Amino acid sequence: MKAAQLTDALAGRDIRALVIAGSAGGVDALLKLLPLLPSGYSLPVIVMLHVPEHRDSRLAELFSSRISVPAREAADKEDIAAGTVYFAGSGYHLSIENDHRFSLSNEPPVHFARPAIDVLMVSAAEAYGPHLAAVLLTGANQDGADGMRIIKACGGLTVVQDPAEAQVATMPEQAIKKQAPDLILNLSEIGDLLLQLERK
Repeated sequence: MKAAQLTDALAGRDIRALVIAGSAGGVDALLKLLPLLPSGYSLPVIVMLHVPEHRDSRLAELFSSRISVPAREAADKEDIAAGTVYFAGSGYHLSIENDHRFSLSNEPPVHFARPAIDVLMVSAAEAYGPHLAAVLLTGANQDGADGMRIIKACGGLTVVQDPAEAQVATMPEQAIKKQAPDLILNLSEIGDLLLQLERK
């Protein structure tokens, strides 16, 4: 990635929250990204991977010993705190209220998923507007494409993993097809971006 491309994408932005989402292959991708976050990282990071509905998510447990930032599963009505990595649990949609609290609901699945990426992204776009950055990783369906489109319409920064690198290309390809994101990056470049976002 050329430095000028990153500079242009971040120019004038004031990012206050980060959403990272994916599906098939997402754990492997996150294992390359989240350990890069330094202790004291200032942004809240909300992570959603498609999790089987009737199986407890162990993602917070998996990552808490591998990253330098506090990690936990998002809880209903919890205030979103800076410098924390939150993981969506299983069986419930996760959304963000306008007062920057989490909300859990058991509304019907979206794109056959609950939690669904679009539900989180649309609510995050409404809550944070231009102060949101979102990264869509590898995955096997079109969940997240509409969410990324709405984030961009609200002025947020949209980043998609390069489909050529993704373990499963469908999800990033669908997002690119729906509306061109601000940046299409490989995982190494996304890691660099996460560090740059915090310094803005």
